[in-house]
Amino acid sequence: MLYPHLAVKDPDIHRIILSELDRRRRGIDMIPSENVTSVAVLDALGSILTDKYSEGYPGKRYYGGNEFIDQIEELARERAKALFGVTHANVQPYSGSPANQAVYMALCNPGDTVLGLSLAFGGHLTHGLKVNFSGVYYHATNYVTGADGRLDYDAIQKQAEELRPKMIVCGATAYPRQIDFQRMAAIAQSVDAFLLADISHIAGLVVGGVHPSPVGHADVVTTTTHKTLRGPRGAMILCNGLPSTPLKSVERTRENIPTLVDRAVFPGLQGGPHNHQTAAIAVALKEAAAPEFKIYAKQIVSNAQTLADALIQKGYSLVTGGTDTHLILMDVTTRGLTGIEAEVALGKAGITVNKNSVPNDPRKPFDPSGIRFGTPALTSRGMKEPEALEIAEYMDAALCHHTDDSFLSDIQRKVTMLALKFKPYPELDAAL
Repeated sequence: MLYPHLAVKDPDIHRIILSELDRRRRGIDMIPSENVTSVAVLDALGSILTDKYSEGYPGKRYYGGNEFIDQIEELARERAKALFGVTHANVQPYSGSPANQAVYMALCNPGDTVLGLSLAFGGHLTHGLKVNFSGVYYHATNYVTGADGRLDYDAIQKQAEELRPKMIVCGATAYPRQIDFQRMAAIAQSVDAFLLADISHIAGLVVGGVHPSPVGHADVVTTTTHKTLRGPRGAMILCNGLPSTPLKSVERTRENIPTLVDRAVFPGLQGGPHNHQTAAIAVALKEAAAPEFKIYAKQIVSNAQTLADALIQKGYSLVTGGTDTHLILMDVTTRGLTGIEAEVALGKAGITVNKNSVPNDPRKPFDPSGIRFGTPALTSRGMKEPEALEIAEYMDAALCHHTDDSFLSDIQRKVTMLALKFKPYPELDAAL
């Protein structure tokens, strides 16, 4: 039996977890911010480490009994530094938004001007949305993509010169093309602004060598650990500079960024780190350093491009006309659908995507014109180009018959047959 202790203590939760596992086994998850972790990561995440309090940093804790926790956090930090080529890594942020919040706190004062990609054009909540902390406590301004859906670096340069922001944020959650970090750094330097690169979506692609790295260009790099990096839910802050002295106050200079970041995470924003999460991050970083991870990252992009090309041939309109990364943004209104209708129809067919705004979307965010989908999870399951082509056929069939529940049920059966050939957690099957 899988999770036998939980089955006895709380059969309701046990039943729901098994139902979720069955949903994943029988369907194809294509939300680009989701992935399939290894069972080793799950083992660390569900370990006894969750019981320990460890406020502070290795060697400088406010609680006793942390000698082994220190070893785990040091291992995670060293692996992160080696993997990304930086001199400092903070692995304590609970998730991506707190990591970005810590960088804001480290480098800016409330009310300072910050320039980031608009959420409506592919950015993130923490890049300056007015109702987010980044828009409430800071003077948030946004740049947008050009008419072709791509970043217009000349326009960003002009905007930066007019606004003179304290910090520029680059990175995206719904942008299918590579980001020119070197150009963004040049823009930031020209107006004496800090540059934050949020690579939460593409960290695994960076590690895998299929997307340029922001290291050496951006002043600070943040990333979640649960998307293309294929780890647990969590985040890291990466940077270069003088060795961190988190118990001391320092001037807000580039060489002091390690200390500024550490002080912002703790005691600035967080209490004790989640040690089980830190251990699971360490496991994922070790996995990402293995040679086969580069093969995986390359396959993610190949699968996405194969899928994109197949959909274009079927007449679908993709933002920017394709993808360089793991995700695809598709305007479904050209096929007489809304984003909600497309998401629901594909869901009934066993394919999970999410509705999403497209650049210059005339529709509201909760009922947008597009859908966003990608290939990290299906690639983790072992699917390759032939399966990507098969998925394109199923997507097209479902969208063309989105009001026919009987037809969608038939597509779902075919999707399930495909999905069961590539189970997300085959190691768990023996315990089911």
